[in-house]
Amino acid sequence: MLEEKHVTGEDTVSAVVRAHARDRRPWLQNAPVCPALASHQIAHCGTMVARAPYEMTRLRQSGVYFLACVEGEGRVLVDGRWQRCSAGMAVALPAFMANAFRAVKGRDWRCVWVRYEQPKGQVPLLSSSSPVMAAYDGWPLFHAVTGLLSELQGQATPSALFHWVELVHGAVLRFVTPWRQDDRLWRLWEEVAAQVGADWTLPKLADTVHVSPEHLRRLCRAALGRSPMQHVIWLRMRKAAELLATTDAKMEAISREVGYQNSFVFSNTFKKWIGWRPSEHRAHAARKRS
Repeated sequence: MLEEKHVTGEDTVSAVVRAHARDRRPWLQNAPVCPALASHQIAHCGTMVARAPYEMTRLRQSGVYFLACVEGEGRVLVDGRWQRCSAGMAVALPAFMANAFRAVKGRDWRCVWVRYEQPKGQVPLLSSSSPVMAAYDGWPLFHAVTGLLSELQGQATPSALFHWVELVHGAVLRFVTPWRQDDRLWRLWEEVAAQVGADWTLPKLADTVHVSPEHLRRLCRAALGRSPMQHVIWLRMRKAAELLATTDAKMEAISREVGYQNSFVFSNTFKKWIGWRPSEHRAHAARKRS
């Protein structure tokens, strides 16, 4: 069972910039403020060299969390299990789900992150065809965040801050926007996301984009790091997490809406991919709203 956690340790070093002074969480108290970040709904961003026992778990994430590794390696909770995140890789974790990260004993983990907010009614930053974990050169983003921090410590002119923030946001968009992927995949996943409750099978998915099932497997592995049916499950669980966090719909209704006639099977699948049961997810979301 996941628990809210923020263990830094004496050897972890980080530099953070936040959008608002009203964010008074202890670990952000000394971070400089850059209101220009709010133009892209960025709550905070920063760089870090994480060393054990660093571990961070957020149960009530309200926006996209993007992290890229530039040196070393750490671990990220993705698809319900801890996965290796090493140099040249990045993860983009959607709103309404938990995110969890930890350092590996004896290894430095140099990374850069950008944390977004997602106001009600705003189009999500991540689309149905955005990768969750994939190859990514994080150095441009790392240097953009470092440049923003340096500007804030110097003259902090509004025009310069604007351009640094644009570079930060633009570097994240390189990863999350679907233009890098095969256009057939983009159309396919948009259709699946719009009808997550449909009876999707591998042959049906392949037939939708007029390729063989094996070719679709190869395309998805290259673009998303998972099989087509795994991505269908991911989209279903992402939709379920959103419905649980933002509506009062009954569990059985949500189960059917995302393609599960058996609510017990749905609950077990949700726990495997998200980390706890749907009822626990709703309880966490309710505590945040209260």
